[in-house]
Amino acid sequence: MNPNTVKPLNILVTGAGGAAAIAFFKAVQHVEGLQVHMADMDPHSTGLYLVPANRRCLLPPGAAADFSDRLLDYCLAHGITIAIPTVDCELAPVAAEQERFETAGIQLVLSPERALRVCYDKLWLMQSLEGEVELAAFTRFDDDFRPSEWEYPFVVKPRSGSGSRGVRIVKRLSDLNGIDTDGRHLVQEYLPGAEYSVDVYVAGDGRVVASVIRERIKVDSGIAVISKTVIDEEISELAARIARLVGIRFVANIQFRRDRDGRPRLLEINPRFPGTMSLTVAAGVNMPELCLREARGDALPKRLDYAALAMVRNWQETFLPVSEFMSAAE
Repeated sequence: MNPNTVKPLNILVTGAGGAAAIAFFKAVQHVEGLQVHMADMDPHSTGLYLVPANRRCLLPPGAAADFSDRLLDYCLAHGITIAIPTVDCELAPVAAEQERFETAGIQLVLSPERALRVCYDKLWLMQSLEGEVELAAFTRFDDDFRPSEWEYPFVVKPRSGSGSRGVRIVKRLSDLNGIDTDGRHLVQEYLPGAEYSVDVYVAGDGRVVASVIRERIKVDSGIAVISKTVIDEEISELAARIARLVGIRFVANIQFRRDRDGRPRLLEINPRFPGTMSLTVAAGVNMPELCLREARGDALPKRLDYAALAMVRNWQETFLPVSEFMSAAE
């Protein structure tokens, strides 16, 4: 962005304790005229202390009934014009209030509500794409499920949720013991190959501006700590097609694994900024900055390419006076 032509911007990033919010902050902190506010439910969230005290916001949990109201109140009180939710449970409730935010002059950086709800139900996601792209075999886990019709191993996982929480690799019939047959789980073909996370940027007109593939080499608590970008036109185009079909806008992270024959198959979509966005930015595609440019009405590039690059994460500390620590009562 040209600092001589841009207007001052106040933006708010939620989920300040998470890797996604911190990656977003690091990607845009160089932008001239930008003031970043950070929000979280935890007064000791790391990201809060990346910004001055007057730009730290405490919000209720994303699932709280008054979350959207509190978020809107803060935005209005501090002149926020762009809000970027980064926590899964915040997205659909905030998207449902999009008209109210837009009426108040606040741009929400997230996908439409329907796209978000499709992404957060893995069975609904697969059903919506069936016949449009090639998928791994899947079905609902309920009383009608017949294990004898499936090749072992296969996977049973919750229809909602992210990361590897609740995922079970079923190698024998007894491995199904204890899993409720109430339809809240998805059965999916086991995919033994390499795993990829693809960061896509979809402009407001539905055009995919970038599709950056990251191979997840080492994962800790659902976040890649060692990763590298991969150039693969097949996966890139597949991710772009899926993003368009689902109705993604702005940024989403689409995850794939290769099947037994080496073909990439969809695992899930996280319709938000990923925790490993820093690698995508370093490889040449600054998606957080693209969001700000689009929200300002700037023209976006037709297509952005990226470099092959590897990343190893390490720890970094922030030091500040004890007097600056926020309390839950603030």
